[in-house]
Amino acid sequence: MAAVERQTAEPIAEPLPLLRFSAERMLHKEFEACDKGFTRMTTAAIRRLAVPSPGQLIDRARGMVPEIRALAEETERNRNVLPHIIDKIRDAELLRTCRPKEFGGFEYDGETALRIALTISAACASTGWAVNGAVSNGRSIAHFPIEAQREVWDGNEDPFTCACFAPTGTAVPVDGGYVLSGAWSFASGCDASSWVKLGAFITPPSAKPSQALEGAFFLLPIGDCEIVDNWFVCGLAGTGSKDIVVREAFVPAHRVLLFADARSGTALGAKYHKNPLYRMPLLIHGASMLASTAVGAARGALDAYLEMTRARKTRGALAGGQLPMAEFATIQLRYAEAAAAVESAELMLLADMRDMTQKLYAGEEITVADRIRCRRNQAWVTKLAVQAVEALNASTGGSGLHLSNPVQRAWRDANAVARHVSLNWDAVGTMYGQHAFGLEPRGQY
Repeated sequence: MAAVERQTAEPIAEPLPLLRFSAERMLHKEFEACDKGFTRMTTAAIRRLAVPSPGQLIDRARGMVPEIRALAEETERNRNVLPHIIDKIRDAELLRTCRPKEFGGFEYDGETALRIALTISAACASTGWAVNGAVSNGRSIAHFPIEAQREVWDGNEDPFTCACFAPTGTAVPVDGGYVLSGAWSFASGCDASSWVKLGAFITPPSAKPSQALEGAFFLLPIGDCEIVDNWFVCGLAGTGSKDIVVREAFVPAHRVLLFADARSGTALGAKYHKNPLYRMPLLIHGASMLASTAVGAARGALDAYLEMTRARKTRGALAGGQLPMAEFATIQLRYAEAAAAVESAELMLLADMRDMTQKLYAGEEITVADRIRCRRNQAWVTKLAVQAVEALNASTGGSGLHLSNPVQRAWRDANAVARHVSLNWDAVGTMYGQHAFGLEPRGQY
């Protein structure tokens, strides 16, 4: 653990000259903007003269919780995270958590990112889901060749990014890159994003129907895509996870990342950056961030349930009317079961990320067994989160039918997270069992 602490503490004591230069250059541009008629510098611009500690970033996320929680119902109605919340997330520098220092980031580990994700998701899972993806892309985009990273991050802005992992497109090789076409679903936060990462199979013109094709991520400016406004759903309703359509867009070779390299942590970007954190296999970090949304939602439901139930009395004329709900043993037991499930999920999620980070700092290999075990646990903590919100929501009574009820919202959101293919217990649990019995796992790990 000492190695991990050193990595997170060093930037606080002595910011790197390159980061300081980037901050000063950005401030200079802010002053130029003021000369042109803008009246204020952003808080983030001022902050970048210093590097926040992991605890400070988590505290900034925590400071936004009351407003994000108060806006959760409006976020659902908007079907998107509200623009001023996106601005506040940028202003708090949360999108820089995992980004390489070379591009003004802080290079903090996955545990810091997870704690931010858990905090925001407890206030509003829709906001957490969109933000968690954008924060984790600070790590995943660092897997791409350095030329692509410069395109995304060389400016002073904090670009939001989104991703569709499923390879539902086709990429035809041409001179200098690929021609990408296809349709993708669940592009969370696409309306706020500048860049999108899309999965597709590389399909040579001569490919035969039975031929095995290699999958890859393709990084595009959002302007190369059409956003289809079809996000009308009952869970994670405020994530803006609309469809994306691309018609014969050219993607240069330096904006392509092979699935195999991303899964194993051997991508070109990982080799470029000296920090071993960028050799973390994609699904260990990315799927853990997705799972954190369900776990955070369950934590928020737990807190809301306790607050509501303390003052609640039964209304029934026949079944113990006007008795305090808190005195019912069944209510006490439901709360205890839910609390145990949430705490177990949080501990497991954070412990796996901490263990894998320590292995990277120690120069050890993250094995296939490690990756599949983490995948199992990501799906399991999601299952625990669903169990927790099921137990709580079942005893909210008639008040739980209202869309404004935070426990009911968390119940819908956690169930929506559990439908993600990366977190489906039946699929991932089976994959773990296949590996344990010496069979070839059928799934992504």
